[in-house]
Amino acid sequence: MKLAILSRNTKLYSTRRLVEAARVRGHTVRVLDPLRCYMRISSEGFSMRYKGKPVTGYDAVIPRFAASVTRYGNAVLRQFELMGTFAPNPSAAFARARDKLLCQQLLAAEGLGLPVTVFGDNPDDTDDLLAMLGPPPHVIKLNEGSQGAGVMLTEKPSASRGVVEALRGLYASFVMQEFIAEAQGADLRCFVVGDQVIGAMQRQAPPGDFRSNLHRGGTASPVETTPEERAAAVHAAQVIGLGIAGVDLIRSARGPLVLEVNASPGLEGIEEATEDDIAGGIIEYLARHVAAKPTPRRTKQTV
Repeated sequence: MKLAILSRNTKLYSTRRLVEAARVRGHTVRVLDPLRCYMRISSEGFSMRYKGKPVTGYDAVIPRFAASVTRYGNAVLRQFELMGTFAPNPSAAFARARDKLLCQQLLAAEGLGLPVTVFGDNPDDTDDLLAMLGPPPHVIKLNEGSQGAGVMLTEKPSASRGVVEALRGLYASFVMQEFIAEAQGADLRCFVVGDQVIGAMQRQAPPGDFRSNLHRGGTASPVETTPEERAAAVHAAQVIGLGIAGVDLIRSARGPLVLEVNASPGLEGIEEATEDDIAGGIIEYLARHVAAKPTPRRTKQTV
C-alpha cells in the first residue's frame, strides 16, 4: 500500500506513529504538507504536484491537518479522492466534523443522545434562547474550536448573557449546551476505526476546571466501555461519514451522550493511557480496505 498523510508537521506524535506503523508493516508512506500541494483541474482530468513533482499512485490518504487550514486542506483531500485514492475520512465528512453545530444537527436527526444545544444569531433573541436551554450552568463553545479552546462554563444567567454578547461582538460562531453535572468533569474518548471501537480512555478534568482535554491539564486512564457506549460511538462516526474518528461521550443519568466527533483525533494520549497500538490498527484497517477493494476506475489524471 502506498499511503499519503496530509500533515504540516512530521514531528507530531500522531504523524510519526502513523509513519512508523505503516513502514513496520511494509507499506510505503509519505507525509505531505497540504499547503505545498497544488492542483490542476480541467475537463481532461485531475492532477496534483508537490514541490515540483507529480503526486500519483497513492492507494490511501489520511488527513491530519489543523482547523486553521481546513478549507485548503479539504480541497487537497478532495483532489486525492477525484484521482481515485481511498480516503477513510472523505473531504465532505471531514468538513462536517469540523462544524460543531452541523454535527449536532446530524446526530440528533439520527436519534443519538446529546446534551441539549441551542443556537441563535440575533441579540434580541438572547433571553428567549437561554430560556430554551434551561437554567445554568451553561456550556458555551466556539463552533470551530478544538482541544478545549473556546469552551466556557457560565453559572449565572447574567454571565451567559455577557459571554454571548461578547462573542457576538467578535462575530464569533458558537453554540450553547446544557451542563451535565453528574459526569463530574469526566468524559470518554472512544477511538473508532471502521465499525469498531479499538481503544477507549476516560479523561478527567483537573481540579477547578470542567474541561477534560489533555491539552488543558486533564488526565487519562483506560476504561471499559459498555456495549451501549461502543454502539453510540460507532453510530456517531458513521452518521458523520468517518472511517476513523475520536468520539467523545459523556456518561449521564439518561445514558451516553455524544459531545463531539473528531475527524483528526490525536494518538498520543490514548496510546499512552491504554498501551494499545492505535496507529497500527488504523494502518491495518486501511490495508484491508485497499486489498479488498477492486482496482478502481480512476478519474482521468493529467501530469
